[in-house]
Amino acid sequence: MQLRYNFRLYPTITQERSLARAFGCARVVFNDGLRMRQDAREQGLPYLSDGELSKRVITQAKATPERAWLGEVSAVVLQQALADLNTAYRNFFASLSGKRRGRKVAPPRFRSRKDSRQTIRFTKNARFAVMAGGQLRLPKIGDVPVRWSRSLPSEPSSVTVIKDSSGRYFASFVIETSDQPLPKSPNEMGIDLGLTHFATLSNGKKIDNPRILRRAAKKLRRAQKALSRKEKGSANRAKAKIKVAKAYARVSDTRRDWAHKLSTSLIRDNQAVYVEDLAVSGLARTKLARSVHDAGWSQFTAMLEYKAKRYGRHFAKIDRWFPSSKLCSACGTVATSMPLNVREWSCPCGAVHDRDLNAAINILAAGQAERLNGCGAQVRPGGVPAPREEAVTRREPHVRQTGVAVL
Repeated sequence: MQLRYNFRLYPTITQERSLARAFGCARVVFNDGLRMRQDAREQGLPYLSDGELSKRVITQAKATPERAWLGEVSAVVLQQALADLNTAYRNFFASLSGKRRGRKVAPPRFRSRKDSRQTIRFTKNARFAVMAGGQLRLPKIGDVPVRWSRSLPSEPSSVTVIKDSSGRYFASFVIETSDQPLPKSPNEMGIDLGLTHFATLSNGKKIDNPRILRRAAKKLRRAQKALSRKEKGSANRAKAKIKVAKAYARVSDTRRDWAHKLSTSLIRDNQAVYVEDLAVSGLARTKLARSVHDAGWSQFTAMLEYKAKRYGRHFAKIDRWFPSSKLCSACGTVATSMPLNVREWSCPCGAVHDRDLNAAINILAAGQAERLNGCGAQVRPGGVPAPREEAVTRREPHVRQTGVAVL
């Protein structure tokens, strides 16, 4: 599988200027290609092929006085910018035709020099190299110092140079890695994600929500106020803007580091991990939006998924309509209603359940059932297995609940 390895770059002032020139040239080529295709569509002309577009916006443009400065940067950077435009168009057309799953993809938009994130990409054709001294040699930029936090497991196929909103530079390598299966573990884990506790595990352990954004709210508010007092267009406002960006970058870095550590420990200690497929985009439109974004559930589950694939573990998402909170893990009875303020409830069978722990146990049981049953039959804990002809999931109206009920 392919993984990305990110490392911090520390370019000199001269190299920063060269990188800024490369960012600008890549942006101009992208915008020229987009404008040319839009003009062709408005005039009723045929769709410009990738090869024809490259010939016009790169090869022929370099011969004109208006675009002669495109020759000051590596040609691979310009070609990759155009490749990004072609990929954006293919994704847009696939989304329109229904061939691409997920949310609808918007058509490509023009890039701005004011975008908070600037990127360029070098492939093997550019002959970038990692030098013996630890520096990264980039064509027409020079040998850029790199802070290597770990060694690369194999030769990279490409490197993307990124400048984020806080002014930091990163080198992102695409590495082809082999799977590294861990020794088999007898443990399996069901995870119920929430806001009061970030995760409740089926073994009874509860992991507190770090609330990283809320803990940094005071510092962020102070930085935002300082920014609002600065005059627009002034140098002090530019400095204050970078301070705000750095404060938010620290929050996102802390959240990512925390999610990496938790996901790694769960994958290392369990042979199979199951979570509920939450409707995060829907929850982000409610009054809990700030807390949902702060939790970072999607980032965490994505880490679990790729780490399970790499280390030979099993990972699965349970249907979001599965009544994990309302289902009694002892007898299989489904409660008629379960308001969010109910954190503990009693089943007619006599069992008293902690809402989150009961949901985690049910998620584990449902995941194990789907893993063992090829037809995906819903096997509730404590119940009798269904006959083969009845092994099918039927979605009943009274079972459906919104994703909010799992919090």
